[in-house]
Amino acid sequence: MKGFIVKIDGTGKPLAPTATSATKSSSANNSTTATSSAAAPGAQVDISGTSSRLRELEASVANVPVVDSARVDEIKQAIADGRFKVNADRVADSLIESVRQMLNTRPAA
Repeated sequence: MKGFIVKIDGTGKPLAPTATSATKSSSANNSTTATSSAAAPGAQVDISGTSSRLRELEASVANVPVVDSARVDEIKQAIADGRFKVNADRVADSLIESVRQMLNTRPAA
């Protein structure tokens, strides 16, 4: 099924394949359409196992906290007690690295 994308609905069942833009443009030049090619007998994709595994992974990730509350409380207490020390060199290096990454990933104008 080269040139086709199989979409999956929320139940994990595949929907009708849709043509990619490359296939659409080439089929516009031919008398056949992408939908008639997609309806070829024997073209079947089974992804139920992958879909089930994806749902399991999503459920396990949903239970992981985004913020480590214990670590945040520990840092708050260190700040309140005056024990929290800022390493200015490390902060500066991290900022510079962040800017480098942003410059390398920005789209060309």
